Amino acid sequence: MLFSVKKLFSAAKLTVTSRQRLRQFWYGSPAQMNVHLKGRDLLTLQNYTADELKYLLWVAADLKQRIKGKGEYLPLMQGKSLAMIFEKRSTRTRLSAETGFALLGGHPAFLTTQDIHLGTNESLTDTARVLSSMTNAILARVYKHNDLRLMTKQATIPIINGLSDLHHPLQILADYLTLQEHYGGLNGLTITWIGDGNNVLHSIMTSAAKLGIHLRIATPKGFEPDLKITKITEQFSSEYGTKLLLTTDPLEAADGANVLVTDTWISMGQEEEKKERLKAFQGYQITMQTAKSAASNWTFLHCLPRKPEEVDDEVFYSPRSLVFQEAENRKWTIMAVMVSLLTDYSPQLQKPTF
Repeated sequence: MLFSVKKLFSAAKLTVTSRQRLRQFWYGSPAQMNVHLKGRDLLTLQNYTADELKYLLWVAADLKQRIKGKGEYLPLMQGKSLAMIFEKRSTRTRLSAETGFALLGGHPAFLTTQDIHLGTNESLTDTARVLSSMTNAILARVYKHNDLRLMTKQATIPIINGLSDLHHPLQILADYLTLQEHYGGLNGLTITWIGDGNNVLHSIMTSAAKLGIHLRIATPKGFEPDLKITKITEQFSSEYGTKLLLTTDPLEAADGANVLVTDTWISMGQEEEKKERLKAFQGYQITMQTAKSAASNWTFLHCLPRKPEEVDDEVFYSPRSLVFQEAENRKWTIMAVMVSLLTDYSPQLQKPTF
C-alpha cells in the first residue's frame, strides 16, 4: 500500500531523525555539483551551462538506475500536477511525459487545442496565468517557438519545451544519455548530422560543444540551419575548443564520425513541400556506404518516426542502431527535467564521467 509523502512525514512513529532519513532516501544527499535548476524554464539548451547539462544527464541516469534498475518507488512529484499542451500529435513526447510524471507520483493533464481555448477564445497570456494557478509546470508542444517565449513572460511556473519550430531540447538530452551509456562518455565524440537544418539539429548545435562534442553537419542548399543559431554554434565551438564543419556533402560530413544522426526530411506542417524536399534530399539517405566513411565504432541515432528514404533498413535495424534505447531514454531525461525544475532532488548515483 502506498502512502502520500505528507502522511508518511506526519506519522506519529516517525521521529525527526527517521523523517530526515526518509527524505534523504527519496531526494538524495546534497549534489556534488553546484547546480540549482529549481524554478527554471527549459525552452532551449542554449541557455544551459555545461555543468547544468551534465547535471540533467546525471539525474536521468540516477532515476533510471533507482526506478528501473532497483525497482524503487520515488514519489518525487506527489501532490504536483503537469499541464501538457499539445498543438502537434506525438508518441514519444506524450508517453514519456505522461507516464514519467505519473510514475513519480504526480498527475499529468493532457490538453490539446480541442480541449482548451488556447489561442482561439483565450489568449496565450491568459492561459499561462490560469494554468499557473492550477498546476506546477507546463510542458508545451507548439508550432511557434515565440509562443513559448510569451508563456514564460506570463507564467509563474516552469515552462518546458516539448517541441517547437526552432528547438527540441528534450530529444537531445535523450540522445546524449544514450551516447553516454554506450560510449561511457561524451567528451571527444564526433556527431555527424545528415539531413534537414531543423529544430532537432538546432538543439544539438546549441549544446554539443559544451559537452566536448565535435559536430559535422551536411544539409542540402536551401535547407541549412538557422543563421543566428549557426553563429551561436560557431561561438560555442571556439569557446570550448571543439571542431565544427558545415557542408553539403554527406560523405564529407560522415568522415571519422562516431555517431551518424538524421531526422525526418518533412516535418509536421511541411507536407505541401514533400515533392520539393524529396528531390532536394536525394543522396542524403544514410546507408552502410555512408558508414564506411565513419569511425570503426560508429552508431546511429534517429528521433523517430523514421521513413526509409532517410535511412535504409540495413542501418536502422543493425546492431549499430541505438534508436530504441534512444526512444526509451526520452522518458528518463524528461523525468530528470521535471524533477530538477520542481524539486531539490540530488542524485545518489556516483557522478558519471562525461
